[in-house]
Amino acid sequence: MYRVGVLALDGVVPFELAIPARIFGAARSADGEPLYTVVTCSPDGRPVRAEADYDIAVAEDASVLASVDTVVIPPSHALATIAEDGRLPEELRKVLGYVRPGTRMVAICTGAFVLAAAGLLDHRPATTHWKEALQLQRLFTTVRVDPNVLFVDDGDVLTSAGAAAGVDLCVHLVRRDHGSAVANEVARTCVVPPWRDGGQAQFIRLPVPEPSAGGTAATRAWALERLGEPLTLNALAAHARVSVRTLTRRFRDEVGMSPGQWLAGQRIERARHLLETTDWPIDLVAHHAGFGTGASLRQHLHGAVGVSPQTYRRTFRSGAALTA
Repeated sequence: MYRVGVLALDGVVPFELAIPARIFGAARSADGEPLYTVVTCSPDGRPVRAEADYDIAVAEDASVLASVDTVVIPPSHALATIAEDGRLPEELRKVLGYVRPGTRMVAICTGAFVLAAAGLLDHRPATTHWKEALQLQRLFTTVRVDPNVLFVDDGDVLTSAGAAAGVDLCVHLVRRDHGSAVANEVARTCVVPPWRDGGQAQFIRLPVPEPSAGGTAATRAWALERLGEPLTLNALAAHARVSVRTLTRRFRDEVGMSPGQWLAGQRIERARHLLETTDWPIDLVAHHAGFGTGASLRQHLHGAVGVSPQTYRRTFRSGAALTA
């Protein structure tokens, strides 16, 4: 059972505040038992003003953060002062003082300014809403700000872009903690995409393509049914009835990456699912995921998640046994 603490500050954005409870609250073991407890707090336990025209009452004060495994900081207009001068207000310094060393820290959108002001992002990669990324970099010059991704997972510190990217980050955390089967079920329950890679571009920065029959959705669906087969750019372009150049442009417009990057990500996701849910030999998993050989799968999986297929399977099988 993971315990997640969500910090609500004055001016909090209700949508992002609700994401952790909604996503983590939907995670269940094979027996239907909850895998997370989510508690929401304010610095003093009193109601906070929302960005909307109402207040939000919380059950706890910030001292509850001393008992959680993960702290989530959603965006808030109260963070404007940090965004102006880079200084951490004394109230927030006291709040973060409750957090135990080793606690996983998660910031959604401009919550990254809190982590940066506390020194938790020094010399580390991070992201935030693309509109605020330049200011984050100006104020905190040692932070490696990437404005073009949905989220950044740097182990014990994670940051995301705005709004729905917070959903992607929380689903990613469920996948990291409990595997793709649990994360996919959470996504189905919450009716959200089961997987959008953190390296995917923040869509708000991309031109919105005009709706047309020439999109890549049909070709992507076709490819997903054939991940175990050789799929070249020429084959994808032929299915879409466009040139490779046009296909690449449309992929970047619609999913924020090239066809090759998208295909590699989908194959990694298929391999992870098979490693978690079957006893197939590694070579057979590699074949069905489209990597051809076990050696190729080992190389790609290690590049994506930093472990071998055997280690990945052992980790998530052990986790499933603990949560079943």
